[in-house]
Amino acid sequence: MLVDIIMPKMGESITEGTIIEWRKKIGDNVEKDEMFLEIGTDKVNSEIPASAAGILVEILAEPNDVVEVGKVIGRINTDTKTAKETPVQDQPEPIVPKETEASQMEKPVQKSTENKLTGKRKSFFTPVVIKIAQEKNIPLAELDTIHGTGRGSRVTKKDLLAYLDDRSEPVVSSKLRMSDNIEEMEYMRKKIADHMRSSLDTAAHVHVMTEVDMTTIVDYVMAKEESFSNREGFSLTYTPFIVTAVVKAIQQIPLMNCSLDGGEIVHKKNINIGMAVSMEDGLMVPVIEKCEEANFLGLCRRVRDKTVRTRDKKLSPDELQGSTFSISNFGVFNVTMGTPIINQPNVGILGVGAIKKRPVVIETEVGDTIGIRSMMTLTLGFDHRLIDGAGGSKFIDAVRKELETMDLERLF
Repeated sequence: MLVDIIMPKMGESITEGTIIEWRKKIGDNVEKDEMFLEIGTDKVNSEIPASAAGILVEILAEPNDVVEVGKVIGRINTDTKTAKETPVQDQPEPIVPKETEASQMEKPVQKSTENKLTGKRKSFFTPVVIKIAQEKNIPLAELDTIHGTGRGSRVTKKDLLAYLDDRSEPVVSSKLRMSDNIEEMEYMRKKIADHMRSSLDTAAHVHVMTEVDMTTIVDYVMAKEESFSNREGFSLTYTPFIVTAVVKAIQQIPLMNCSLDGGEIVHKKNINIGMAVSMEDGLMVPVIEKCEEANFLGLCRRVRDKTVRTRDKKLSPDELQGSTFSISNFGVFNVTMGTPIINQPNVGILGVGAIKKRPVVIETEVGDTIGIRSMMTLTLGFDHRLIDGAGGSKFIDAVRKELETMDLERLF
């Protein structure tokens, strides 16, 4: 029996997905629940398990193809005996005289071949490569000679453009170019790049910075870390303190929790904090929803849960949507300060720098003195289309005050 492989629905608002990689080829055995396909959305990449055991007999969507949710992208034959005896064949090729076949191989790539170039060819060519080949009158035989640096030795757009440059440049220049290592950008990195570029093109970015005396919180964490770890099974970090301070600052200045929709201001009911988490192949921003309803211990557990599941790639796309304000903690990489890009459609993002000890002037009732304090720099990026300089400054100062005056004895 033939079982359709359907483009799955990866989230409530996800309507399409991109084929990243088939880990099986036509004719391979597939076990039920075996991860045999990788699909990407504009939020996350996901490994897809096989819905049935059998033999993969048909692939209807190639890598880089964008497919609507619910469409058939392949088929598995669960009757393995029948599948082996009558494998699915490629579309029949017309029988032509040898001289005609040879002459046709020298013709430029035709549009009719855009969606079906696999067959017995050496490699799959993406639509963008096909389009460039058409424009430059490059025949299929010549495309097959180009060295591919993409996944599975696939010819990428960069490979083809470099090849075209080499054809028109002197031999010495061509040899120099061949020494460069060119690779296709990973899907997640492409999406991050598009999102960041779009944010810069959309929002009027402004950044303000302030210093925070974190000494009291640092001392508190050091005093509580052992008992907290023994009770909860994970370490107490500074992130829940920062999230708590941000939530209280938003409650004072709710405009920072809004978004812009054309000429309308959308006032968000809940405070959903997007928390940037670095990964080996990029960055994800899982969302902690309804932070205003959580107590401090609840925030500690939710921050831990989101971080672990993000790095284990166990988040659903829905958990990466709906943020109303974002926090980027580059201090974990020992960076003192930075100017983060706003995570659209938010109007604000808080950058958290590393906590460092240094001498600070301390004002007291009996005069000024110098002491060693644990200091941290906060950076607020905000959209000047909605937030004025005064509003941004008041917000970041409210965060500072909450951190420096937090009632630590009533946290738990």
